[in-house]
Amino acid sequence: MVETLLAVGLFVAVFVGFNIGGSSTGVAFGPAVGSDLVSKLGAAILMTGFALLGAWTAGREVIETMGGRIVPQSEFTLAASVAVLFFVGLALLISNTFGVPASTSMTAVGAIAGLGVASGTLNEAVMLEIISWWIVAPVIAFWVCAVIGRYVYPYLDAKLKLDRSPGPIVVLDREDGFPRPRLGPNTTPRELGSVGLVVVIACYMAYSAGASNAANAVAPLVGNGAVSINQGIFLAAGAIGLGAFTIARRTLDTVGNDLTELPILAALVVETVSASLIAMLSYLGIPASLAVSATMCIVGLGWGRATRTVTLGEALGGTAPEMSVDALTTETSDEVPPVGEESARDLGGTDLFDPGTTGRVIFFWLLTPSLSAAASYALFAAVPL
Repeated sequence: MVETLLAVGLFVAVFVGFNIGGSSTGVAFGPAVGSDLVSKLGAAILMTGFALLGAWTAGREVIETMGGRIVPQSEFTLAASVAVLFFVGLALLISNTFGVPASTSMTAVGAIAGLGVASGTLNEAVMLEIISWWIVAPVIAFWVCAVIGRYVYPYLDAKLKLDRSPGPIVVLDREDGFPRPRLGPNTTPRELGSVGLVVVIACYMAYSAGASNAANAVAPLVGNGAVSINQGIFLAAGAIGLGAFTIARRTLDTVGNDLTELPILAALVVETVSASLIAMLSYLGIPASLAVSATMCIVGLGWGRATRTVTLGEALGGTAPEMSVDALTTETSDEVPPVGEESARDLGGTDLFDPGTTGRVIFFWLLTPSLSAAASYALFAAVPL
């Protein structure tokens, strides 16, 4: 019976990590693959390596928090660990069914909290700290990107010009008998630097995904003692890599998600801010949602760009123009108009996000951890495992 439960637990852990790898690879490497800077195979290799690095470093703190600080390790019997992982897998199923990126971190914490409430062992101080960061982190993400979008983005766009020229970035020169790399026929030094920046930030995003998400797959099993923390890290990273090499190919075909529908520079800003925020929280041992932070970065960046046509007081007073994808497109020259002098017509166009869709996403972000906690409490209160 114990061997069967352990096998089921390992299977569910791999299933969770597999799905995390499939979705996170699209988020991290969508811009790079969509711009033909990295192949799908290269993206999978880099995703696996940097996810392992993130899990091995900052991810340890998150695993320890979820595996023994929210509730004591003694509460993670093998059956309870399998049940918690089941709730995480169920959240992935719900999110895939409704096309909403549910937070596996929040769902996993909800399931563990339900166990703690049912057993009377919940560490309320740790739980309050986690929930506080869940509220604060999206607000920070929004305002950091809003400031960047309003005051910094136009200048970055004018200076960097992250346009992809046709042809290879680098070619091999064999004229002297020894192959030497040199710039492609249409590649400028600035473009080469921009390409390097895109790839570096994609790897940073993969690192952050590994740091925050490895715990979702293996923390209960580590807390139970069924696997050591090092074994859990390798198990989670291997499952993430499996997803990166398989189902991520489809998400990369469509360039993954809303992040990669933005211009490359906007996607890089979103990735850098959200990855930095989640990496910081991971080092603090706080399980947090990369998807939530990234989405709030998108909204903040769009709001900041769109409100350049008005004063800050007017923007905060509600007279800002509608946010638009066109507000994030490349400037036509290196000269950037001052704040309040850009044309509202230039910033108009397709909505950056549909309010109904945004509301549905936020609803499911709140619903999935709440349902996870309620179902977990009901299960562990009725059938102590």
